[in-house]
Amino acid sequence: MSALGGPKQTGGVQSPTAIGIVLSIVLIVVALGLAYFLVQMAGVLALVGIIIGGVLVAFGVHFVPVGGAPAAMGQSPGIATGVAMLAAGAGLAGLFGGAWAAPLGLPVALAGGAVGGGLLMAITCTMVNVIYVFGMGIPAASGKVDKDPITGDTFPEYKSQGTEGHGLPFISWVGGVIGGALGGLGGTLIYLELLDIYQAQLPVLLNATVEQIAPVAISLAGIFAVAMFLINAVLAAYNITGTIEGPHDPKFKRFPRAVVAAAVASAVAGIFAIGLLQLVGVF
Repeated sequence: MSALGGPKQTGGVQSPTAIGIVLSIVLIVVALGLAYFLVQMAGVLALVGIIIGGVLVAFGVHFVPVGGAPAAMGQSPGIATGVAMLAAGAGLAGLFGGAWAAPLGLPVALAGGAVGGGLLMAITCTMVNVIYVFGMGIPAASGKVDKDPITGDTFPEYKSQGTEGHGLPFISWVGGVIGGALGGLGGTLIYLELLDIYQAQLPVLLNATVEQIAPVAISLAGIFAVAMFLINAVLAAYNITGTIEGPHDPKFKRFPRAVVAAAVASAVAGIFAIGLLQLVGVF
C-alpha cells in the first residue's frame, strides 16, 4: 500500500501515487490478457466482474464503523472488533444469501447478497447501541463531527471527557448497513463469476455433465470468493489503520488507495482462480 500512497499516514485524503497507478494498470492489463488466453472472452468478462466485486468489497469496508478494543471500553465509537473480522462477517452473510439465490438469476442473486450483508450489519449495529445504552449507560456520540449529518443531533455535550466518543451515532449505523450491502454485493459477484467459469470448464475436463460437477464447481467458487473477500478486507483494514466511524470519518477519504489496491489484488487472485482448472487439465 505504501507504493500506492506514500509512507505517511494522515486522517485526510491519501491519493495513490503516479507510479502506483501505472503499475496497477499494467498488472490489470496483463491479467486480462492472460484471462483471454486461457478462456477467451468469457475469461475476460469473468475477471472484470471479479475486479468490480473486489473493489466493491474494499470500498464498502470504509463505511463500516469499527472501534476495536477502545470501543469495548466505551472510549471510541464503533463496533468492538477489527476491520477485517467485521467485514468478513458481513461479506460471508451476503455471500451465503447470494449463493442461495444463484439459481434464480444474476439480479436476484446480487440483490440477495446485498440484503444479506446489509441485514447482518443492521442487526449488529443495533445490538451494539442496545449494549451501550442499556448495558453501559452511555449515549452515542461521535468524536469526529459535532453534529450527525443525517439527523442533526449534536454530540459534544454527550461525549465523555477523555474519550473519542462512544456508541454508534445514526450516521455510523447507516454507514454500517451500506458497507455490509456493498460487501455482500461484491462477494456475491465474485462467486457468481467464478461459478459460471467452473460450470463451463469442469464438464469438459472431467467428462461429466453440469449436474454432476455442480458440487465441485460450487465448492471451488465459494472457496475462492471467500479468499478474495478476505484479501480485499485486509487491504482495506491496512489502509484504514485502526478505527473508523463511518463515511463521516476523515479516514474515509483514504478509500481511493484501497480501491486501486483491491483492483490489482482481485485481478491477480482472479486470474489464478480462473487459470487453476486449465493448469489441472494440463496434468
